[in-house]
Amino acid sequence: MTVSTNQLKAFIQAASAAINEHEEEVTELDQAIGDGDHITNLQRGLSTLDGLADSLGELDWSAAFQKMGMSVMSTVGGASGSLYGTLFLAMAKAIKGKGMSLQNLAEAFGQGVEAMKHRGKSDVGEKTMLDVLVPVAHALKVAAEHAQALPEVLATLNRIAEAGCESTRDMLPTKGRASFLGERAKGCIDAGARTAQLMIAAITSVLDLAAL
Repeated sequence: MTVSTNQLKAFIQAASAAINEHEEEVTELDQAIGDGDHITNLQRGLSTLDGLADSLGELDWSAAFQKMGMSVMSTVGGASGSLYGTLFLAMAKAIKGKGMSLQNLAEAFGQGVEAMKHRGKSDVGEKTMLDVLVPVAHALKVAAEHAQALPEVLATLNRIAEAGCESTRDMLPTKGRASFLGERAKGCIDAGARTAQLMIAAITSVLDLAAL
């Protein structure tokens, strides 16, 4: 898998379209157990990145992730801005001087997710986006170690992301406003997990089409 930064525009626009398509669903999820602003914060961040997309395509991966991270940090409110900004900045550091191969992506994404865990003082099992991102990072690492073919990798990532998202339904939240709801938060999927899963599905669909 070789991907250049000029493909970032397609990834960003696909992610944005998926989030916009599911705006009502995500809003309902967030209003049920969260602050209700997750979708607007995420849309603001994706809109900012879309505006940068052409300039990002002129940079190497490290510089592009660095610019994305700083932009998200400065324009997106709530936990999402801090966490996704942290993801991109850590990936920028990890991939410096390297191209975007499956192995390099797995390493960079893994380090990015670890940085998110540290920043949010959270991990799998606490009803957050990490319940999607951590298993996806692990699946990427395994795929790289076994040199799996791209179609198999993409199908696996989607399956893992969907399972991670669904797993949040019966979890008790420990972070944010949702943590005060206790048992009442059970039965509802975490909004951040759902949007993470939606964006992963959107990006993998672009990669899948590119591979045809």
